[in-house]
Amino acid sequence: QVQLVESGGGLVQAGGSLRLSCAASGSIFSINAMGWYRQAPGKQRELVATISNGNSTNYTDSVKGRFTISRDNAKNTVYLQMNSLKPEDTAVYYCNAGRLRLGAWYYSWGQGTQVTVSS
Repeated sequence: QVQLVESGGGLVQAGGSLRLSCAASGSIFSINAMGWYRQAPGKQRELVATISNGNSTNYTDSVKGRFTISRDNAKNTVYLQMNSLKPEDTAVYYCNAGRLRLGAWYYSWGQGTQVTVSS
């Protein structure tokens, strides 16, 4: 099992920046990739960014050039640096850890952290 704890959310004005952190514990050796998702009120949860064990990254189009996902393996922590924030970035942000076993993905989720961007 993998446990994830997010931090770093808050209220920021449009154009501002925030950095989210996700600390992993438990069976971290089994993790193949980690990512950030977000869910705005009344909307489905959507992928924001992912990073593989090989540091390959992937971003949804709406955050490309503004958000950066990174990892610190020594701290078992993944970060999401969010710059040039927009009101439409307002959502609960969830950390995700994926494990690939025998062709199937298994996911763990954090509790979420609220990001609110005011106009």
